[in-house]
Amino acid sequence: MAAAVELERLLGAIDLTCTFCLQYFTEPVRLTGCTHSFCRPCIIAYCKGRQRFGCPLCRKGFELKDLQPNRELAALVNLIPQEIKEKELETQGETKPSGGVPCNDRSSAGRRPGEKEEEIWDISKQLETTVETIHLLRKDLSTAKEYASQIKSHITKDFCCMKEYVERQERSTLMFIEQEQKAAQQKIEETIHQLCVEVNELTDIKAQTSNLPERHRYKGSPSTMNKITLHEKLNVVKSAVEDLKRKLEILLLEKYAQQFPPVQPPDLYQETSVCLLSPESAAKNLEPMISSQFSQWADDVTFDLTRVYERLAITAQNRKVMVSTYLTDYGPSPKRFCISQVMCSQSFSTGCHYWEVITKDSDGWAVGVAQEMIGKRDRLGRTEHSWCVEWLGSKKQLSAWHRDQETLLQTEKPLKVGVLLELQKKTMSFYSITDKEMLLHTFEINTSNPLYPAVWLYSLERNGSLTLSHTNRR
Repeated sequence: MAAAVELERLLGAIDLTCTFCLQYFTEPVRLTGCTHSFCRPCIIAYCKGRQRFGCPLCRKGFELKDLQPNRELAALVNLIPQEIKEKELETQGETKPSGGVPCNDRSSAGRRPGEKEEEIWDISKQLETTVETIHLLRKDLSTAKEYASQIKSHITKDFCCMKEYVERQERSTLMFIEQEQKAAQQKIEETIHQLCVEVNELTDIKAQTSNLPERHRYKGSPSTMNKITLHEKLNVVKSAVEDLKRKLEILLLEKYAQQFPPVQPPDLYQETSVCLLSPESAAKNLEPMISSQFSQWADDVTFDLTRVYERLAITAQNRKVMVSTYLTDYGPSPKRFCISQVMCSQSFSTGCHYWEVITKDSDGWAVGVAQEMIGKRDRLGRTEHSWCVEWLGSKKQLSAWHRDQETLLQTEKPLKVGVLLELQKKTMSFYSITDKEMLLHTFEINTSNPLYPAVWLYSLERNGSLTLSHTNRR
């Protein structure tokens, strides 16, 4: 009887029920951080599906490893007779809250106590985080727009400055040419006037005497001297403008090609060859597509980036090669030439083939054909694996080369060279192209190996270039 009284006092002093299921503890565990205790099944079910855990009573964080068995509570619960537990269960079954569910009946119950509040709290935190993220994204968007606007404004100003500088140089150059032309014209007109006066005087003297006095003899031709002086000045200006054009082309298409956004490259030769020239000169300098008697065999050839010397820049859709001041970044290639030379990607082993190379923009070049086995240091025409015609401006000499044997040709420089490869006849012919074709030299060839178009450029001629003509096969 005394033991029963003491037990009732113990139950009144200590709460032996779980705050989740509102029943006596089943396998009670204690959170080591805050010391609150719960049924093991209840707290495990609470943690299920959550990424982070917090005590349901105090919100203090914990991990599953922090769950420690509460043996004191388990011992006290075991002291309660089974009939008291059953009676308590029946009593609570009549008046228990809607959330109170015994641990062993949790699978068939609805929400656990506090679960709805926890869900609302989690949703509120998620909503708050989402709203804050939207706010930050909108702020970033506004900042990005503002920064892009500033950059566009700076770039517009920079390009305006560059265009203004170029336009100012253009105006100054054209004004200089006009002033020089007017000055020369004035001198020539004055000279003509003086000569007309002298002609009149000489005519009068001739009428008076048959012997012309020594003092009246006219020597020299001032008009011719003034004309030569004007031509020399204008040629200097023209050369300076062409040099500036080539340097800008190298900067835009080679040195800064990786920094600028990619654009569709124009045919730089056709676009720039006529700029800063008169309409008459532009018409003369336009290079037509291949339309010769050999155009029915015309082939579209382009330079091979794996077989080009690192000091040569390839532009204009792999049709133009020029001597560069900077090292190019073509990537490693075991076939890359170690001299100022480049081969084309296309090869020919049968049939008849024709292509043209514009040579007027270089004063040291070779146009030819080579076998694939040509050495990386072998210059065109110097071995048995290649043939070429070569122009050296320093010598003013055009030559044909094969097996290191030179055949001297005409001394006039071709402005365009056509190559006709007739593999059935085993011949290779080179032509100077103007209004019509003029044969320069023909090689007899005896090889079954594929043949590749190739060119060589004088490496010390900065910005010198060769261009492959577009084909127009009939």
